[in-house]
Amino acid sequence: MQGEVDRWITEIGNGYFPPLANIAILTEEVGELARVIVRKYGPQVAKASDLDRNLEEELADVLWVVACLANQTGVDLTEAFRKTLRKKTERDHDRFLKI
Repeated sequence: MQGEVDRWITEIGNGYFPPLANIAILTEEVGELARVIVRKYGPQVAKASDLDRNLEEELADVLWVVACLANQTGVDLTEAFRKTLRKKTERDHDRFLKI
């Protein structure tokens, strides 16, 4: 995924936005995702203008910006995810058995 994002950004997108701009864009995208979630699974009623938004698109938009930030900062998301999964598994291996 990171490679595909990088190819698109460098070949079509005319380069990356600065990381500070991307964190603002990520915040915006998470807000759009939250809007879909609260209207689909929460108590708010969707307006007509909300009906053209879909969960899949908003989740992918968040992933896109996260991949941009990772590329800009030299983070391998696959390796970072593996480390996080290992950490959570070691820390929480019996945490949820008591529920």
